[in-house]
Amino acid sequence: MTITFGLKSSLNKHCRPTFDQIREGKTRKLPVIDFTNLNNLRGSSPNWEAVKSKVHKALVDYGCFEAIFDKVPIDLRKEIFGALEEVFDLPLQTKQLNVSKKPFHGYFGQHPVIPLFESMGIDDANVSEKVENMTKILWPDGNPSFSKTINSFSEHVSELDQIIRKMVLESLGVERYLDEHLTNYLLRVMKYTAPQTTDTRKCLTSHTDKNIVTILYQNQVEGLEVLTKDGEWLSYKPSPESFFVVIGEALHAWSNGRLHSPFHRVMMTGNEARYSTGLFSVPKGGYIIKTPEELVDEEHPLLFKGFDYAEFVKYYQTEEGKRDQFALRTYCGV
Repeated sequence: MTITFGLKSSLNKHCRPTFDQIREGKTRKLPVIDFTNLNNLRGSSPNWEAVKSKVHKALVDYGCFEAIFDKVPIDLRKEIFGALEEVFDLPLQTKQLNVSKKPFHGYFGQHPVIPLFESMGIDDANVSEKVENMTKILWPDGNPSFSKTINSFSEHVSELDQIIRKMVLESLGVERYLDEHLTNYLLRVMKYTAPQTTDTRKCLTSHTDKNIVTILYQNQVEGLEVLTKDGEWLSYKPSPESFFVVIGEALHAWSNGRLHSPFHRVMMTGNEARYSTGLFSVPKGGYIIKTPEELVDEEHPLLFKGFDYAEFVKYYQTEEGKRDQFALRTYCGV
């Protein structure tokens, strides 16, 4: 998840389905893919090939999908929202202790453009010691319940990320690069304060993610919207059983543009707060994102030069980068 304030107003014309879509009754829904019958990461499940095909098609067509994934215990799904309420109820000055030199890894909030949104990053959230260290910044005496919930939830969701990335590489015929795809996991916890109005308010501006894969889990409050390739905003209607998967520009570039990285935003109304988590798979430091030679041919000429992910994110944080709707293309496009 990245936060963009300078997107061109040209996106506004895409906020509604076209007349022809309405007239022909073509109101679309985002793809839903069921992962419940996959037993492991080996790809030996009878259902593996069928699910892999659906994942590939969804990421080519939409860059995202709703995942039904049963490996996260029901009790843990409930506990994560209790943990989110607990951390965001802390005093502002305490939350602001969550700082990081890495963009988007520390506390974010109180921004005049999106005043209802605040978030906090937890690096290496699947590593218990790292979570405990971060927790002690907010609660000097520790908070074992919070740490355990965050760590356990991240461990379970990271399994879904690994399944998806394995399927992506297999579907592209480049699974031999799987061992190179080493990632860290950043968990961002997010709160969108209720707008307290019947008018729809923009709570998170339109943006693309910059990382590899993002997996979102949220409470029942709707608001997430995704822009399709042909300019229609589609809404995601959450359920307790589903996670929302969206790929970032790092994977879009690595796949030589074969997989789509979509713009998405949060639009809310009403008097209920929206809580969500985002598990972001991020390239390990120093990893150069470079398109495999197998994905470059006459029909698919090279789109991006190899680049260091961390350096690209730094560029994206500059004034020029913030204003650039297609910062990756500017930074390393061929």
